[in-house]
Parts: sequence; C-alpha cells; structure tokens
Amino acid sequence: MAVASSPSSLHSHSKTSVTPRHSFSSPSRGFVKILSRSDFCAFGRVRAGTLRFHANPIKVSASAAPVMDKPDSRVSTVVDVDLGTRSYPIYIGPGLLDEPDLLQRHVHGKRVLVVTNTTIEPLYLDKVTKALTHGNESISVESVILPDGEQYKNMETLMKVFDKAIETRLDRRCTFVALGGGVIGDMCGFAAAAFLRGVNFIQIPTTLMAMVDSSVGGKTGINHPLGKNLIGAFYQPQCVLVDTDTLNTLPDRELASGIAEVVKYGLIRDAAFFEWLEKNMPALLARDPSALSYAIKRSCENKAEVVSLDEKESGLRATLNLGHTFGHAIETGAGYGQWLHGEAVAAGMVMAVDMSFRLGWIDETIQRRTLDILQQANLPITPPDMMTVDKFKNTMAVDKKVADGLLRLILLKGPLGNCVFTGDYDRNALDETLRAYCKS
Repeated sequence: MAVASSPSSLHSHSKTSVTPRHSFSSPSRGFVKILSRSDFCAFGRVRAGTLRFHANPIKVSASAAPVMDKPDSRVSTVVDVDLGTRSYPIYIGPGLLDEPDLLQRHVHGKRVLVVTNTTIEPLYLDKVTKALTHGNESISVESVILPDGEQYKNMETLMKVFDKAIETRLDRRCTFVALGGGVIGDMCGFAAAAFLRGVNFIQIPTTLMAMVDSSVGGKTGINHPLGKNLIGAFYQPQCVLVDTDTLNTLPDRELASGIAEVVKYGLIRDAAFFEWLEKNMPALLARDPSALSYAIKRSCENKAEVVSLDEKESGLRATLNLGHTFGHAIETGAGYGQWLHGEAVAAGMVMAVDMSFRLGWIDETIQRRTLDILQQANLPITPPDMMTVDKFKNTMAVDKKVADGLLRLILLKGPLGNCVFTGDYDRNALDETLRAYCKS
C-alpha cells in the first residue's frame, strides 16, 4: 500500500529534527510551569504556573551516522535520549535481533538475565540468547518466564524476577534484558532499579505500544489493586533496541492499542504528525513497513525531547499522559487485563477532548477529528458500561497527578498540537463529561 510522503523521509538516512516552543499563563496555585532547558540549568527547580505546550520542531538527535562497525547494518534510525551521563540510544530498524554486536555493546559484565513472558518466549528468546552470546562464550544467559497480561503486573510476579536473580547469584555487574511489551518492560526495569540497588538493563520492546512509549523514558513499576502504576521508579535503560520485524507477530488488537499512543503525540504537540496519521492510518493498519517505521521514529523523537527536558515528570512530561487519567481509571475499574492499555487510553483521550471542548478550549473540528482517527484505528471511543461516575472519581482521586488534593489533567487548548497540564478548570465540565460517558 502506498504511503503518503512524510514531513521527513520515511527511510531515515538523514538527520531529522523537531522543535517545541513553550508559553505560559499567569502563575496560579497548584499548577506546574516548565522552563526552558537553560532555565532548568539556571534555577534547578520548577516554579508554579500553568503549563502550556506548543509544538514546532526542535532538534532531537535522530542520527544517520553509522552505528555499527559493519557497513551493512540494518539500523535505519537512532534517536538519542539526552540525559547527560545517562543518555542512551533508541535503535530502530528491521532484523536488529540478528545483529549481535549491537546488543552486546550495551551488556555490562558477563551475566545476563532475560525477563520475558509465555507469549514472547517461544518466538524470540532463543534469538535474543544467541545474539547475546554469539562470538562471546564468556557471556552467561539466564531467563525468567512470566505469565502474560496486565493482571500479572504486580508484586507477586515481580518477586519471580528477584528469585531468579538471587538463586543464580547475579551480581552488580549483571545486565537485565526486558524482552516483551510494556508490562515486561515496566517490571524488568523496576526489578533492575531495585536489585542490589540498581543494575544495568536493556529494553527490547516487541509491541508497538512499548516501542513508541513505555520502553522510552525510564518509567518502571507495577500496579496496585487500587490504582495503576502507583509503585515504581524512574530508571533509565542502557539502550532501547526496536526490531520492527517483531511487529509481524503482533495481534491486530495489540497493534491498534499501540496506535492510540502514536495518535496522542499528534494531539498534544505535533500537528503535522497528526495530519500524516490521518492520511496514513490504512497503511499502518496494513503493517506497511515504511509507515510503521516512520510512526515509531516520530513518536520516539517526540518522547525523547520531552524526557530530555523533564525526566521525572515535574510538569512537561505529564503532557504525555493525555487521556491516561481517565484511561487508568478504566483499566483499574474494569479489572487489569480486561482492556488493553491503548484501548483505555483511546477512550480516555476522547473524554479529555470532550472536556476540553466543553470548557471552550478547542473547536468542534478537533473533537471530530479525534473521534474519526481513533475509530479508523479500530479503537474504542467510550468507556465500558460498568464504569460509573463514582468509579471514575474514586480511582482518579488516587492518580499520580493529584497534588494537594487537586486533580490536575492534561487537556487540549488552542489549535491542534497544543495542550495544558493544569488544575485550573471548571469542575462542572469534568462532571458533565463523566455523566455524558457513564450510564450512572
């Protein structure tokens, strides 16, 4: 299927750049204002104010420079997450699991623990083990196979990783490797952050959701019965290795779930990307390799820029959670694993956009285009029937973005590609949105 031309080449062999601009409304209690990169250096803290985010291209290090010693490397793009001494590359390309040099350069020590699940293990564990040990007999690889599903992202399952690490006497020079989707990445990263107070780890995402979002930026953790991702740590990997060929085994439902996070970037900060998605959604759903590679690259560039400016979510990074407060409530209320993360986020974004429209912050065109693109991606646009107003409110009350009892939300404001992270909104608009999407 033909793919429309993108703002930059789909085959990334030239430097790319994207650029953000920030503007702020007047300071007000309970809101977060994010300063520029130079302001961060000068002040070392975040001042109070409402965060607005406007997106024009800002330079992200997406390099076409050779990343392998071999001239025939299949790495098509490298996006660098700029965090000073903790910076790391995101390698993107087909067949990267067949390039052992690429993976081995990020292994510390001689002991590796691969964390994966029952679905991914028969597909890719042997390939990753061979890549880790090829030409290097000194590397010893252990593995732990976890059950597959969001419902297992908990302390009981996490302990299986620690059990394996301790039983096999891994030391501080070991490397953990997360091989799987977002659940595996989050749990392996959290285990790496906590085991012996921190060991090296590598992300190998195998779902679109993990490739464009959860594997990038160092958010790790597990769920609690009362709320999603409430227990965790910020802990950055040594690298993220995105082998786009692994998407060939991804179920259609999981592919659509990942597309929800891709659409998010267009809504909050990248209008040109949103317009590209509108034109190329059929190609993405048909798994056109060029379309998928570009969507992954552009999403990673957007997230890398935000993470480099606000690693630990003091304000700006929170904008990446458009729809997530509503979506996490759906996941918790429906029962972990009943709805995929991207499905819940899609319905949550619709609710956030609806609320933005009720506040008069966006026009009806943006609301309609949001509904259209999510429906085109075969994603839900309403929460499940069992979600009530009270269920939403009770779960949202323990959301990580609550500060001093004030629920702050990411909402759209202004032209497409602009958003705010704020608690300064009419509570009636929130109530009206909840009532509009809940039966009781």
